[in-house]
Amino acid sequence: MESFVSIIAIALMLIGTFGIIFLRKPLDKVIMFSILDAGFVLTMVLFRYLDVAMFAALAGPLSTLVFILSIVKINEIRKNKIASGDLNG
Repeated sequence: MESFVSIIAIALMLIGTFGIIFLRKPLDKVIMFSILDAGFVLTMVLFRYLDVAMFAALAGPLSTLVFILSIVKINEIRKNKIASGDLNG
């Protein structure tokens, strides 16, 4: 049973890694980061680093929220620059 769970954890980490590398849209990258984070937390639980896994499980959604907020802000800045005609700066 433990080997089956480890295969799932490795698959989640690989899917998340390749998704971050090959997908172009920023929000898709955030979704893939969440998938990678789920596999990473599962791996920490399998190796019985439960205190670190608990911290990562609590910090993961916060970092995802910061990523989403930064993507929204960057898109807003880009729209404002295009609207004002300042494409170089």
